[in-house]
Amino acid sequence: MAEIQLKNVRKTFGKVVAVHEITLTIRDGEFLVLLGPSGCGKTTTLRCIAGLEVVDRGRILIGGRDVTHLPPSRRGIAMVFQSYAVFPHMNVFENIAFGLRVRKFPPSEIRKRVQEAAELLQIGELLQRYPAQLSGGQRQRVAVARAIVMRPEVLLMDEPLSNLDALLRLHMRAELKRLHREIRSTTVYVTHDQVEALSLGDRVAVMREGRIVQCDTPEKVYTEPQDVFVGSFIGSPPMNFLQGTVVAADASLFVEAAGVRLPPPEMFEGVLRDRVGDPILLGIRPENIEVHKEPRSDALPGQVVVVEPIGFQKLLTVQVHGATLKVTAEADKAVSPGEQVWLRVDPRKIRVMDPQTGGALSPREKGL
Repeated sequence: MAEIQLKNVRKTFGKVVAVHEITLTIRDGEFLVLLGPSGCGKTTTLRCIAGLEVVDRGRILIGGRDVTHLPPSRRGIAMVFQSYAVFPHMNVFENIAFGLRVRKFPPSEIRKRVQEAAELLQIGELLQRYPAQLSGGQRQRVAVARAIVMRPEVLLMDEPLSNLDALLRLHMRAELKRLHREIRSTTVYVTHDQVEALSLGDRVAVMREGRIVQCDTPEKVYTEPQDVFVGSFIGSPPMNFLQGTVVAADASLFVEAAGVRLPPPEMFEGVLRDRVGDPILLGIRPENIEVHKEPRSDALPGQVVVVEPIGFQKLLTVQVHGATLKVTAEADKAVSPGEQVWLRVDPRKIRVMDPQTGGALSPREKGL
């Protein structure tokens, strides 16, 4: 069992607090992604788990064993770095076998394990080549093979695909997902790339300024962001935010935005009834907005500013009463810059936020 537990872990560098009292449990066999912008503390958190950084406070447990003060070699981990970190004077076989030889495994066991790892990473025919004869993707596979050949309980990856081109990254993402299904090591993966995070992770922990602001499944992190930061960081294009006011009329509840009264999601009616007259923030994904060319009473009037064809879709920038919204439309949708359109929002897909705190309201809350 290789469950990882972080209990109130804190790490500082001088006066800079890189990790703020993080408490997190990573389940045995789980693929957890630490996602966030540069400088948010995700790599420092990974290095604390690895033992490459000494924590100032808190505890780290792997498989129920307190490893807080143990060196990396005694934690049962393997790590893959952003740089390929392969030895240029060794061929692929020797690179993969390096850790096993250091630990004095028998030659027959070394050959067996190296061959298994090479076949798993589909580099079996490259074992006699040297790194200079390999592509970037092949060198990265060698680095991963060298990690998994040790059969670690925990596999830590620090932006391993960031040096690859877009097409190769796409291929390697699929390879890493397949690999995890086969080896089932508890994996912690650091990235600033949200596509990697959402496609790879069983769960995604979004970090900001040394704190985990949301940790959930990729679907929930995308559809139910816990605050404005998560909604604006996740998604390309990111979530739109529209200012509105809660109003009551004829026993019905609405959110008045851009001169239009929009029905709120049913699950939020109980919360919003206690906020009548208050400002509110509506989080709306671009794909949850319908574009109409004829006036509609339930739609926001706007003017198209920019049209960007992006293959199977068009990305529209629409000006709505001083607010700028990003909207996705079908590729064959006939729309031009300067044109008047009406945007209908799917009320079931609206995320309701508090404009003061930036936090998402919960439909279970009462009397906020």
